[in-house]
Parts: sequence; C-alpha cells; structure tokens
Amino acid sequence: MARRKGRSGSQRLGNLVEGVNDRLGSTTFLDENIKKAFPKHWSFLLGEIALYSFVILILTGVFLTLFFKPSGAVQVYDGSYAPLKGVRMSEAYSSTLHLTFDVRGGLLMRQIHHWAANVFVAAIIVHLMRIFFTGAFRKPREINWVIGVTMFVLALLEGFAGYSLPDDLLSGTGLRIAQGIMLSIPVVGTYVSMWAFGGEFPASEEFIPRLFTVHILLVPGILIALVTVHLMILWHQTHTTWPGRGRREMAVSGEKTFPHFATQSAAYFLFTFGVLAALATFFQINPVWLYGPFAPDQVSMGSQPDWYVGFLEGSLRVMGPLSTTVAGHTVSWNVLLPAVVLPGVFFTLIGLYPFAERWATGDERVHHLLDRPRNAPTRTAIGAAAVAWYVTLLLAGGNDIISYTFRIPLFWTTWFARVGCFVAPVLAFVIARRVCLSLQRRDLRIREEGVESGLISLSPAGGFEERHERPSEEREAIVRTRQPGELVAPYPDHLIPLPTPDRARTQVRTRANRFYLDYQSESYGGGQGDLERGPAEDGRGD
Repeated sequence: MARRKGRSGSQRLGNLVEGVNDRLGSTTFLDENIKKAFPKHWSFLLGEIALYSFVILILTGVFLTLFFKPSGAVQVYDGSYAPLKGVRMSEAYSSTLHLTFDVRGGLLMRQIHHWAANVFVAAIIVHLMRIFFTGAFRKPREINWVIGVTMFVLALLEGFAGYSLPDDLLSGTGLRIAQGIMLSIPVVGTYVSMWAFGGEFPASEEFIPRLFTVHILLVPGILIALVTVHLMILWHQTHTTWPGRGRREMAVSGEKTFPHFATQSAAYFLFTFGVLAALATFFQINPVWLYGPFAPDQVSMGSQPDWYVGFLEGSLRVMGPLSTTVAGHTVSWNVLLPAVVLPGVFFTLIGLYPFAERWATGDERVHHLLDRPRNAPTRTAIGAAAVAWYVTLLLAGGNDIISYTFRIPLFWTTWFARVGCFVAPVLAFVIARRVCLSLQRRDLRIREEGVESGLISLSPAGGFEERHERPSEEREAIVRTRQPGELVAPYPDHLIPLPTPDRARTQVRTRANRFYLDYQSESYGGGQGDLERGPAEDGRGD
C-alpha cells in the first residue's frame, strides 16, 4: 500500500514537472544554459566578490533594520555605554549605541555590514579596472560597461548614505560638507538643500527618515534591478576569455555552469562571507561611540570619510579660494568645480569611454578575446593616468593626517597634491605606455629568437653563445595574437584643403586613430586577432 502511494506521489510530481515544462519550456531552457562555459581565470572572480558582498550587505542590513530607529527626535541617553550617559542625542544615534552594546551580535553585524560595503565598492573598482585594461568593454558589451559604471556611482551614494545614518559627529560633519556642496550649485542650490534636508541644516528630524528610505529602499532597489540586467546581458553575451592556444574571437572556452562553476561559486560565496566575518571580528571599523553625537558647532580632529569618497574630499582641499559675484549672487567655484563639476565629468567620461575608443579606432568587430594590457599601450596608459590622478586626490583627502604623522607642514602637502593632480597623470601615462611597448618588443624577440635555455654552446670559431629554444605552444599562441593593421586610418587626402566641418572631423578622427594604433608598427599588438587568418596563423600552434 505504501509502495503504491509512493508511486502515485512520483507520478503526480512527474505530471507537475511535465505540465510546467509544457507551458514554460523550463527543461529546454535548463538544457541549453546549464552547459554554458565560464572561464577559469582568477580575474573573472573579481565581479563575483562584488556580487557576494552585495548579497551580504542585504542580509546584514535586514538584521540592522530590525533595531535601528531612523528618527532625529532628541532624547537623553540612558543605555549601557557609561561615557555617554546623560548626553542629549538623536534617537538614531541612541539606537545605534543600543545595537552595538546591548543587542547580541549587534556589533559584529554592524562591522560585517560596514566591511562588506568597503569590499563591495573596492571590488567594483577593481572589476571595472580589469574590464578596462583588458578591453572587455568592446562590442558587444558597451551597455554592460555603462551599467557597471552606473552601479559604481550608486554604490558610492549608498555607502555615503549608510555611513551618515548613525548621526554621530563624524558622519554629521560629512553631511555638513554635502550640504555645502548642494549650496554651491548656482541658482537652485538653496532649494536643493532645503528639499534634501527638509529645512535648514541639520533638520535631522526630517532628514534621517528620508536618508533611511534612500539607503534601504531606493538605491538598493535600483542596484538589484541593475545587477539583474547586468547578469542577464552577461548570460546572453557569454564571458570573454584570454588569448591562448586554440582560442578564437567567436568562441568561448571554460568550465560548464553545472556542476563545476556552481560548486565553485557556492564555495567562493562562503569564503567571501568568512573573510568579511574575520575582518569584522579582528579589525574595528567606524567606532561611532568614540565620536559622540553630532553637534553643528563641533568637528572632530582628523575627520576622514570612507576611502571611496576620499577623492572628493581631496579635490575640495586642493582647490584654492575662488569665487565670483554676479548680480548679487556669489558662485563658489572652489566648491562647485571640485565637488560637482569634476565628479560629473569624471564619471561621464568613464561611462562614454567605450564609444570614444570605438570611434577613434574604427573597430566595429565583435570581441570575445581579451587584450593583454601591454598590447593596448594607449588604453593602458590612459587607465594608469586616471589611477594616478585618483590616488593623488585620495591622498590629498588625508593631507592633515599625513602632515601630522610625518611632521610635514600642511602647506607643503596641499601644494604637493595641487601639482600632483596635473603632473602625476602625465608621468603615469608616459611611463605606462613605454613599459607596454617594451614588453611588446620582448614578446616579438621571443617570437624571433625563442626563449633562453640557460645552455651555453661553444662555436667552431671559439665563441660562446646561449641556446634559444622555441617557446611552448601556449606561450607562442599568446605572443602571436595581434591587432589587425588595417585599423590604422590613413590621413585624409584632399585636393583643395578647405576648412569644412567634414574635413575637420576627419582630421580629428585620424589623429585619434594614430594616437591609439600607430604604435602597432613596432610590434604585434592587441588581442583582437585577425579573423581572416587561418588557425595556424592565428596563434593556435597546431
């Protein structure tokens, strides 16, 4: 009887699966997608760190939401943290102290959440750098690049919002700076500040609930939607892959989604969670109880924001005093330019870069093979210049700490950062490009002469020379991948050089093209491969 019931249950389950498959085609979908290839290279795990950190942020954020009270109502603290007993503070700050000292596991969860936020932003930045330096943003992945840059900006906003919620003295100082940035916007600055803060600053009774809504609902909702779209596009377009033996532009090799990638991904998620838990356990971060509640007339010594907005702090510090009065209205250029115009231009240029490079190179090919950074010297040099500029401003954001620690006059550190903002990117560009070209020549020498064997031979004439052996097929395939020469555009040849818009546009595009690709005459270049060549000539070595 029991056996008959079991068979009946199995039949019902089978009928249910069959019915769902008839209506949704789920079996066909799984059969087609479960065999998708994922590359095995470690660099492809950088994006997964960001994804797993985001998941951990959501999980720990749900726990924190149960105890945090987003209210600016003033009360007298009477909790277990003795140094602040009897101090007037907002309910938001009081609930943060309660969460830290009175809720079991509260401090651990707070610290995991904060460390996960830092790792999330760091992973996005490193992931974007990997995509940039390897050319993974090229056709057909430009849309995913724009989505990634948008998520980067939203991650900065989300981190700043969460950092500001406890209403401690340090976060309140940051909010005061944010309000000053809003006020610097001409004409509408005052209205933007009043709208955001719900009145005159600090207006915490109105502002903290608004900020809480932005932090737990608005920005996370947009991020979840963008992550979903990002992964759907990635799944449809497949991953890129590194150049190597037997690899072609129109084919992607790697491990199957199941069981290899699925098992690896689950283990990597647990590893990421473990690392964040270890960081939260052994390394203290954002001890808000040491700062005290926010007071508009107080600023703590050495106030520093989280590192990911440090470049904005640095840009404000290095900007000299500059303002203009027009029709009775003062435009504070020393705040507007470094804190509004500069980040707007910076993130816009990052988002539009794939389209600018495609316009300059004229490369409309579909790419699945990545570039080795050395094989795209101009792009690598541009990236190095941007990193140098970013790091210079990041250091400038802590110039007071640097001055105090190393006993350097603050005036010197400020001027060093001002000069470095212009000099460091140029030096980084020149050095990075020359290093890339030198590495290209080294690869070319390996192709022509082989690799050093360490064996010394005596020639019949009595001379000594080292034997060179042919490189392995895998290495030879890597150094043979190249940028097709026809992408280098010729200069326009006009019989009558009239200054027409079309001629000017052609001249600009030609010079941009030469700027990117003319170096290819020195050595073999990028990982695009030549689609017209046969397998043996395209570096497969077989």
